[in-house]
Amino acid sequence: MNIVKLLFRIFIFCILTVITQIGGLVYLLTLYIFKYLKDKVENKSAFVALKLISFFMLYFTATFVIIPPVAALFGRVPLPMFSASHLKPLNKITCLLNRNYVKPELKNAVLNTAIEINKKFPGTEVSYLDACFPFINKFPLMPHLSHNDGKKLDLTFFYIEKNSGHESNESPSFIGYGICEEALHGEVNTADFCKDKGYLQYSFLKFIIPQSKKADFKFDAERTRFLVELLAKDTAVSKIFIEPHLKQRLSLQSGKIRFHGCQAVRHDDHIHFQVK
Repeated sequence: MNIVKLLFRIFIFCILTVITQIGGLVYLLTLYIFKYLKDKVENKSAFVALKLISFFMLYFTATFVIIPPVAALFGRVPLPMFSASHLKPLNKITCLLNRNYVKPELKNAVLNTAIEINKKFPGTEVSYLDACFPFINKFPLMPHLSHNDGKKLDLTFFYIEKNSGHESNESPSFIGYGICEEALHGEVNTADFCKDKGYLQYSFLKFIIPQSKKADFKFDAERTRFLVELLAKDTAVSKIFIEPHLKQRLSLQSGKIRFHGCQAVRHDDHIHFQVK
């Protein structure tokens, strides 16, 4: 094997591992299997296509059949891929990439919260973003700093459709991050504070996520406040991160609601919470 091919395979292994945790191992398994099939498939294009199809078949089998029961043995369970008890992923890619695993107590907390908020606001569904990978404490979930133990989960804000005035379960950001509710005049502006301190990563998502849909939505303060208050009342929840100006604007009083620090990224585009 030449050095270029080796480096390419190492690169693919690393990328798949960083993004999905298990993808790198599935890739190695695919290479191992096709090592013995190479001489049996004469058409090179057909061989590449067969290898690609086999990788995805193995990956999805692992993701949906093998990983969930094995992860449960290590104390992590997947959040639902499809709407269940008024909880859903904003983007199903989160589940396809195995970024939806949490401790059972966190799953119970967010399911209970989703049920309660739907009672007050019928039709409302809570949308979750990144959680954690299925295995290994301290295994990083990039680009997050702390989503590495099954105890953390990000949730979207709630919004109102401007044209209709109706409550929406959608988000102006296709990934749920990067479209921010900026500080108003007279509110604490941590984005500017952190920028002045040299933390240039603090607002970087705002500049790489398309902002075109922001004009179609209005921040739903009432439902978002109720969501945060429900989480704060749950005894299993230990911390909630939301930007200080939104804590001020929404009149949130709980001591669990904290500033996450300039070393992270801004939290006026989503809610982060964690359990004990």
